[in-house]
Amino acid sequence: MSQDQNNQRQIKLGIPKGSLQDSTLNLFERCGWKVRQHHRNYFPEINDPEITCRLCRVQEIPHYIQDGILDVGLTGKDWLLETGADVHVVSDLVYSKVSNRPARWVLAVAGDAPYRKPEDLAGKRIATELLGVTKKYFADLGIPVEVFYSWGATEAKVVEGLADAIVEVTETGTTIRAHGLRIIDDVLVTNTQLIANKATWEDPWKRKKIQQIDLLLQGALRADDLVGLKMNVPGDKQDAILSLLPSLNSPTVSQLKDSHWLAVEIVVDRRIVRDLIPQLVDAGAEGIIEYSLNKIV
Repeated sequence: MSQDQNNQRQIKLGIPKGSLQDSTLNLFERCGWKVRQHHRNYFPEINDPEITCRLCRVQEIPHYIQDGILDVGLTGKDWLLETGADVHVVSDLVYSKVSNRPARWVLAVAGDAPYRKPEDLAGKRIATELLGVTKKYFADLGIPVEVFYSWGATEAKVVEGLADAIVEVTETGTTIRAHGLRIIDDVLVTNTQLIANKATWEDPWKRKKIQQIDLLLQGALRADDLVGLKMNVPGDKQDAILSLLPSLNSPTVSQLKDSHWLAVEIVVDRRIVRDLIPQLVDAGAEGIIEYSLNKIV
């Protein structure tokens, strides 16, 4: 096979550099792709000969995908809207740097400011990194404001008197509150998206490879909030124990060598386990094993 033919059997993957980097690399590792970084190198190794990697700023990935410099990559819905890049959105991947929930771009003001709603900011100065989306937000509301670009430390702009309000991204609101600011509206709810170059998506081999990546990433995210439970159940207590298990997930029940006992296995929400296990023990279940899940496909 020629070098050109070999290159056709590779896709160029863009991994977001910065706040999403560690959580993205961890997600890929749980899917079976180990990405090995090198100091001061934006071309990490990956244990798949069909993929080459690039580390890029999340804001730049949409245009790299649009222009065919990358075939596929992960970016934020916010930056896709901001850049207006013409790409194929493969799927939503709801995770962020600290959690598996969407992030929010919020409109925030000083805690002691008189502003209570967006309309109160008419004629005021707004600082943000998300310039285009913020301008559209105020234009859609018919509120005249001056929006200017913030080159970082956006929360401090209000504190320092450089802006009357900011539009900033947050997951928990902790950093906003820590700077003495108060949220008065949500501008945009955003999450990570897997996007592909449109020509790449029309290539059958590349599309299949991207769909493989998407399938496993989705499976890993789905498994985050779930755990598996195995237990031994006395036959005469089967109904009582099964009645405690979530009705949406049908358990696997099999006969043990001792015909008086059953083996029961089920996948449940991680958040209910601390209450569920004591109930199962009280009902007669024994040998309960809880185990983590890498993927659910």
